Order: sequence, then C-alpha cells, then structure tokens
Amino acid sequence: MPHDITRLHHVGHVVSDMTRAIALYQRLGFRIPPPSVPTLAPREGAAPEPFGAANTHADLSRSFIELVTPLKPGDTTGLPPDARIVPLQAPPEKLPLVLSRIEATSAQLGRWRDRFEGLHILMFSSPDIDGTGNRLTAVGVAHGGVNTVGRPVETPNGVRTELVRYLEIDDAPEGRVGVVADLDPEFQHTRHLDHPNGAQDLVEAVLCVPDEQLPLTRERYERYLGRPTSAEGPVTLLTKSELRKLLPGAVPPALPALVASTVAVPDIARVRALLAQNGLPVHKTSRGELFVPAEAALGAALIFREI
Repeated sequence: MPHDITRLHHVGHVVSDMTRAIALYQRLGFRIPPPSVPTLAPREGAAPEPFGAANTHADLSRSFIELVTPLKPGDTTGLPPDARIVPLQAPPEKLPLVLSRIEATSAQLGRWRDRFEGLHILMFSSPDIDGTGNRLTAVGVAHGGVNTVGRPVETPNGVRTELVRYLEIDDAPEGRVGVVADLDPEFQHTRHLDHPNGAQDLVEAVLCVPDEQLPLTRERYERYLGRPTSAEGPVTLLTKSELRKLLPGAVPPALPALVASTVAVPDIARVRALLAQNGLPVHKTSRGELFVPAEAALGAALIFREI
C-alpha cells in the first residue's frame, strides 16, 4: 500500500533580517527572488502598511526552503529595497478576523525567532492531503483540518493564483509541523531551479531531541508519517550526542530543535569550490557529506548530499 507522505514539502528558516538571510543563501549557492511583503489597511480608509510576515523561497524541483521573518506593522527594517509588495484585501466585516489571524501568525514567528534564529517549520508533502488528514485523525494525531489558501505566482501571462492545501499538526514542540498537498505541476515552470550550487531537492530535515524524549518523538513521527522512521528520511531524529557525531562541533540552541536540512546536488566538488569562493566554512558529516555549520548559516546547518 503506498504511503500518503513520501517526502518533504519545505522547511522554514525563521530569520531576523531578511536582507542578511537572502545574502547568506546566495553565498550558499541559491537563487533567491525578492521577498513578498503583505500589506493591509489596519482600518477602513487607512493606507496599507506592511503586516504579518515577509517570505521568499529557494525553489527546488519538488520542494523548497522558505525564508520568513515576522513584521511589525508599518516597519520595513531588514527588508531589501526590491521586496515585492502584495496587497491583501478583506471585506470590512471580515477585516478584524483576518487581522487577528495574521497577528497570531506573526506573533508565533516572533516567539520562535526569539527562542533561536533557525529552522522552525517542517512540512511534509502528500499526493492525497484529505486522505492524510483522515489517517492522522484515525491514529489520534490532532490537527486543524485541511485549509486552502491562494498564493500569487508570477507567470509569463501575468500573476495567477496557486491554490495551496495544507494541514497543521497541533502542539508539536519543535515548531510548525504539518502536511501540504504536492506542488501543482501547472506552476512548476514558474520556479527558479537554476541554482549555482546545483541543488535539486530537499531530502532531509534533522531534529534533535533530549535523550529521554527520543522514544516518544520517534513514535510521534511514525504516526505522522504512517511508517517507521528510517535513515532514508525524510526526517532524521537524533539526540545531542548523536548530533555531534553527525555534525562535528554542532551545539543545538535548544531542545527539541530542527537543526539542519539536507539538499541533493549532482556535483559535490562544484559545491565545495563555490562555498570556498564565497568564504563559508565547510565540514564533513559522519556520512561523508559536506555541511555548512549553523553558526555560519543563521542558526540552521545546511548539508549537501551528492546524488
């Protein structure tokens, strides 16, 4: 019987300064488009102002790495000058509800960023998001149900709306964990995939937990995935001592914590040369892959795996 969760959809790197984060990921060898900045009039008749959270993506073939930062209303500190303004609109009677939801999301991002700058979002991909929701409910995993949102996408024929269907799992201590419907093939041609580092896909997220929590965390993720966790991913669960073996010198900022992600590349020598040229420290994992440590990458180690 095929699994309804097969791989990662995206991880989210919560940062304090979007300009700095984009510059880092460019040095890591990714093409990063300008971030989207939502604006909303706080009351009827008022001028729109930045609100909620700004984000951008390092797009990969079937996944992406998200860079996201919470915004204070009207404050553009840390945003690049080419940030793309996305006006949000809501009927006056629905405006208070929209505002409260956006404020709650931004506040949560702020709490995660204050805990540590790094990975706080882990989303899996499913070809059958409704079936996944039903399975999670059946095995006792609480979640908020399947939601649908529209995302503006620039295409050769103008801006179109891509519908994104997702669910969020309740009360995951490591951050926002959930499942998203597989990326829509109709919009694949709009994605920026020609990264200088050759990155093709997001293949692993690494979660570090206290020793005593490892059995319960493993059981929890086995219920999320509908199968045993394994070395093949998409999520690797480690204790602090196991993390130090995988990533020599790594010190998790807090526990539990998403501490690293892994991207697949076709030419590791090309990656090594690019990182050295851009002045980034490069080490080897215990599995023989390259990685840039968290302290040089805004709190989130990045592993490069040759395929």
